[in-house]
Amino acid sequence: MNLAQPHVIPDDSVIINTSVFAAFVLITLFIVYRVSNRGTASDYFVAGSAFSGVQNGIALSGDYLSAASFLGIAGAIAIYGYDGFLYSIGFLVAWLVNLLLLAERTRNTGRFTMGDVLSFRMKQRPVRAAAATSTLAITIMYMIAQIAGAGGLVALLLNVHGDFGQMLVMVGVGAVMMVYVLVGGMKGTTWVQIIKATMLVLCAVLITIFLLGKFSYSMSELLRAAADNNPHGRAIFAPGAQYGKSDMTKLDFISLSLALVLGVGGLPHVLMRFYTVPNAREARRSVVWATWTMAIFYLCTLIIGYGASALVGSDAILAAPGAENSAAPLLAYQIGGTVLLGVISAVAFATILAVVAGLTLTASASFAHDVYASVVRGGEVDSDRVVWVARMTALVIGVVSIGGGILVMGQNVAFLVGLAFAFAASANLSTLLYTLFWKRFNTTGTLWGIYSGLISCLLLVAFSPVVSGSPDSIIPSVDFAFFPLKNPGIVSIPISFLFAAIGTFVGKSEQDVERQAEMEVRSLTGIGSRSG
Repeated sequence: MNLAQPHVIPDDSVIINTSVFAAFVLITLFIVYRVSNRGTASDYFVAGSAFSGVQNGIALSGDYLSAASFLGIAGAIAIYGYDGFLYSIGFLVAWLVNLLLLAERTRNTGRFTMGDVLSFRMKQRPVRAAAATSTLAITIMYMIAQIAGAGGLVALLLNVHGDFGQMLVMVGVGAVMMVYVLVGGMKGTTWVQIIKATMLVLCAVLITIFLLGKFSYSMSELLRAAADNNPHGRAIFAPGAQYGKSDMTKLDFISLSLALVLGVGGLPHVLMRFYTVPNAREARRSVVWATWTMAIFYLCTLIIGYGASALVGSDAILAAPGAENSAAPLLAYQIGGTVLLGVISAVAFATILAVVAGLTLTASASFAHDVYASVVRGGEVDSDRVVWVARMTALVIGVVSIGGGILVMGQNVAFLVGLAFAFAASANLSTLLYTLFWKRFNTTGTLWGIYSGLISCLLLVAFSPVVSGSPDSIIPSVDFAFFPLKNPGIVSIPISFLFAAIGTFVGKSEQDVERQAEMEVRSLTGIGSRSG
């Protein structure tokens, strides 16, 4: 049974799609403007730590449920089945690292950025500079994936098939994203993420219900139709459709799994969210609420992915603008026609805007607070100037990310986010854990850990099939790939932990007993922190 033929969104739906889409963007921009803080750096960067654990948890899920979650994972499941669901499992399980090891201690120790934690008992300038470098690299990598997803989504929405048209779409997406950041700050961005997360989960649940209804609420019938409409057949129900072709692809599977599970603990924009609540208890509640919200969503993506394979077909998905990333919107069109497509596309676009706004805010805050205020000005600067520098940094980051998004058009955004997770796990996780749990850890170890993770990850990706040597590479016409894996996590993450440890023993001992004791007490109890 073949339920699907190649689908093209009809031209007469463009006006309805665009109207729903534009209305959603205008409403959220209005909300951002109304709730935005125009006060101190604390107001702009962390919303004055005024959000509750429930609010911040939903916002965390909104920050985290990105284009990769809604578009990339659904597309990967629609094309590869079980192997695509790896992303859902990895993204969800990863939150245990934050819940058990990082949320409370990070909230108590820092103030605005990851650099506050890493530099607490280290030499301020070199560590803050390294933390800012890491934050900028990871953020830009993550943003490139989001903007690429937005380009494919809006191109599908507006029936834009040419590369030049998709480039213009990405420029427009980047421009709107910068308005969110420049106007709203953390408070405005947080409320958009709360609204977006609620609507995204609600839409996923409703699509799942409507989809199952088309198969008389029989999961067996849905799965049978998905297998009939996929070249892999029943292989989509078992591991191996994407990662089981050779020993090397199996190793790539393990590498990607490591990056997904360990990467969340090093994502700067997730860590920064722990500072928007008043105390460590609310930080823990944030993670619990975020985890449950995302668990519901990822269960829905499993059904949505197989449903897209059943009703749309893998050939039609791959032929559409955005390729794999178009699976969820095309399924929405099949289920509810033009209006549902417009709603889903608007929610997905808001998803991307909110995530990109959060990422941009994090990167600009890190540069303004860690580099400009602490390294360049030595702490002697007023908060208005810091906020101004952050806004200018956001503009530069936006331009760079737009350029990167254009380079990776057509790549699965879940895969691109997997690379960002590898960078985060490689550069940040080792130094954060060592800083919080190893008293002997010092400045040299911090610098070696961050830079070895970043550099090894960057080099391995540059000389991997991601960039050259295969038909789906960024530069398919050349081949200088000597590293065979698409995700470098299995190599770069251990390198970071190893070099951080070696650097600690090589560097001079910095036994500041009082500072170490203060950090330990503060991280465990919150005494001495802003709320303590």
